[in-house]
Amino acid sequence: MNMHSKPLKVTLLALVVGTTSPLYAASKAEPTAKNQPYTLTVTGTGEAKPQKQSATNVDVISQEDIDFISPSHPADLLNRTAGVHVNNLGGEGHMTAIRQPITTDAVYLFLEDGLPTRPTGSFNHNGLYEVNIPQAERVEIIKGPGSALYGSDSIGGIINTLTAPSPEEFELSVNPEVGSDGWKRVLVSTGGPLSTSEPGLGARFNINLTDNKGYRDEASYSRASTTLRLDSTYGEQAQQKTIISYTKVDQAGVASQEFDNYSNQAKANEYHNDVGQRNVDALRISTEFTFDQGDNVRWTLTPFFRDNQMELMPSWMLTYDPNDRNYQFQSYGLLAKYRKKLPDAGVEYILGVDTDYSPSTYREIRLIPQIENGIYTDTNPTGRTNYNYDADQLSISPYIHTEWQVKPSVLLTAGLRYDNFAVDYRDNLSASVVEQRAAPDRFTHFRPDEQSLTYESLSPKLGAVFSLSEQQQLYTNYRHSFRVPGVGELFRSGSTTNSTALKPVKTDSLEIGIRGNWVHNFQYDLTAYYMRVRDDIVSYIDQDSLDRKNTNAGKTHHAGLELSLAKQISAQWYSNLALSVTKQEYDDFTAIVGFPPQVINYGGNDVPRAPKTLATVTLGYEPLNLFGARFELEANHLGEYFTDETNTQVYPGHTLFSLIGSVPVSQAIEIYGRIDNLADRVYSTYTSNQVGDPDISYRPGSPRSFFIGFKAEL
Repeated sequence: MNMHSKPLKVTLLALVVGTTSPLYAASKAEPTAKNQPYTLTVTGTGEAKPQKQSATNVDVISQEDIDFISPSHPADLLNRTAGVHVNNLGGEGHMTAIRQPITTDAVYLFLEDGLPTRPTGSFNHNGLYEVNIPQAERVEIIKGPGSALYGSDSIGGIINTLTAPSPEEFELSVNPEVGSDGWKRVLVSTGGPLSTSEPGLGARFNINLTDNKGYRDEASYSRASTTLRLDSTYGEQAQQKTIISYTKVDQAGVASQEFDNYSNQAKANEYHNDVGQRNVDALRISTEFTFDQGDNVRWTLTPFFRDNQMELMPSWMLTYDPNDRNYQFQSYGLLAKYRKKLPDAGVEYILGVDTDYSPSTYREIRLIPQIENGIYTDTNPTGRTNYNYDADQLSISPYIHTEWQVKPSVLLTAGLRYDNFAVDYRDNLSASVVEQRAAPDRFTHFRPDEQSLTYESLSPKLGAVFSLSEQQQLYTNYRHSFRVPGVGELFRSGSTTNSTALKPVKTDSLEIGIRGNWVHNFQYDLTAYYMRVRDDIVSYIDQDSLDRKNTNAGKTHHAGLELSLAKQISAQWYSNLALSVTKQEYDDFTAIVGFPPQVINYGGNDVPRAPKTLATVTLGYEPLNLFGARFELEANHLGEYFTDETNTQVYPGHTLFSLIGSVPVSQAIEIYGRIDNLADRVYSTYTSNQVGDPDISYRPGSPRSFFIGFKAEL
């Protein structure tokens, strides 16, 4: 975290209209490390609170750092946080590892201004590309399960992207950028008051247009994002914040490679002519109404709507079950919350209920790929529809969150959330459509009978903060969380005969930490955690039958240490360290592999694809003779991990260096640049193999890359 504030603003690309909504007020009042002893966060309770009052580990990435880094991928920003790893799968595709292995599992919540970007049961591991991170006001990260305000999927962590409020005066900023491999991006942000006679009414509109050929062959990527935010105040008691976010993503498929190509032909890609492509359209509309009754009572109502569509040709299935699929869902929901403070008793409590109704459809057709010299050049539909179903999802989740200031040095928190998730499934295919066929066009596409399923969960949360001094806090918490099986896991059965029998994944997490400001501008946060996961849902491929199967496969535990340090070395130099060490093991894990089937238990083995260490070190320089300039050298380390459950093969990890700099040309113009992978190292962003398959698959990372741009405020 840089401890100097920067006079120049950086471009945002969210379409926003706003003034003093609760978030707007919080962001305006948010202190910086240079002139205030604390930072405000909103993710824990939905309202601005000092970070030092949080009973959990919350990291805040400021707008200043977002603007300076100008991330081309979420990994550029988030991987600077202790215990957080986001990989780059091409374009803005990614997997995440926060107290969990690098995974596609639904163990994270992605939020925009506190609203989940997707409903329960519809997780997308690439979901951060549906949020406009480069133009965010800030990003908050909770590692481990969230508070009682959050339900299914908040196991590994929560990433909350917060939009920028409406400016108090007219603003227009333009930020064009070019870079390696045809990288082109322009960010535009404008806004201001909408009425001179009504000072509490304002708007902000952001646009993000990105296009990139990609560092591998036939790996193009483009996105168009807009965000409109409207803020209004009504007297001293009422505020309104409306956010309309739309993102369109068009991304080509990118193949994994075996070792020889990975080492010598990293740019090669087996998928050409949009084979393996994905196209995403994501729209979200929400309006947050806040009404204060005096100083101690607040009502908050947030109705919302989502409309999301994704067309996807799963590249990982082209070798054994080629298909083209279309997902669609709409969401109609309401987040309702009542907060009351009892100052004489030192108590504050929040009562709330989240309601989300999301009808969804899924269509999948079978394909025949065309292959020439090992390259997938095209696909043709076979005329067969594998799946055509509707799944209407309804979740109703009441909760209570309480905080009790027992004495000035002791704050206790407790929460309880009840989640009821129901899904109504309807198969739209005729019973005459066969579910299995033998060679030569071999396939297995079991379809469950039409049915309704219901899942329930009660999630207790407990925590405490002990103020050791004005600048030091000890915090601890216990949190239970869960995730329900996804709609695709339940009803796109593949070769699983009992997919609707899948149970929710459950987890219990313990955390203890100490944080604060020490002498001479030295900030620290040290956290230890232990998490036990039960009934994890595992997908694996039978190496003989080539059938993909899902099952609840036992227990794992995840333990680790996370350390954040920030030191202002001198008036011009500063340094930061983000370090985590983790041990993730199977307590009991059973898989059925091979033909004839073999039952194998991996109890005692490490969870695969779980890096043992993560570290980012930055050294920053802000020359006094060039006010506003800033330069950073960053080293980002990914530790070794096993590539499958047998723990017989290892990816050794890698360390990458980046150089970032920005220089003001005038009061209104700033030029910046970034060099990634400074040493031009060959590395893999994701390395794995199926049990029983000796061939490891690698996802080559980008070579040395250059980016340059300027930001102008007009």
